[in-house]
Amino acid sequence: MRTSSRFKQNITKFILDLTIFIGFLLVLDPRTTGITIHEWLAIAIAATIVIHLLLNWNWIVEVTRRLFGKTSWRARINYVLNWLFFINVVLIILTGIMISKAVLPSLGLRLARNAYWSRLHALTTDLSIFMLGLHVALHWNWIVKMVNIFIIQPVARLRLRKGVRQEQGTEVEA
Repeated sequence: MRTSSRFKQNITKFILDLTIFIGFLLVLDPRTTGITIHEWLAIAIAATIVIHLLLNWNWIVEVTRRLFGKTSWRARINYVLNWLFFINVVLIILTGIMISKAVLPSLGLRLARNAYWSRLHALTTDLSIFMLGLHVALHWNWIVKMVNIFIIQPVARLRLRKGVRQEQGTEVEA
């Protein structure tokens, strides 16, 4: 039962993290999606990040407890990076709200334009690319393991089954 629960938790985290990653890539350049999709998708990503944090809350609490005690340097670096990444994402969200051209106006709100917010938004976004790269690097072994478990192995099993059916002559042609 524990293995099944852990499996479900890992697949949930994997799908959520993959969704955040793909969404992040899509919102990196508002010219790609258009400003309206850029802003609404960024809000959706922010919500998925909150879910990501909640799913990893036990890790956050445990490492916080052990931060200055008995824990690995890798866990400490990961912990600090995650906090810096979190603060950076909060800044991206706040500056994005301050320069909103679609979401706030659709809610009937208008803020005075200020180039400072745009520059800070661009700077924090650029910084987040670097931080995301470090975050992915620190979790690379887990990512590879999850890709193997949830993508490569199922595809290999499907191909194997298909090959067995073809050998048995039970493959139905369209």
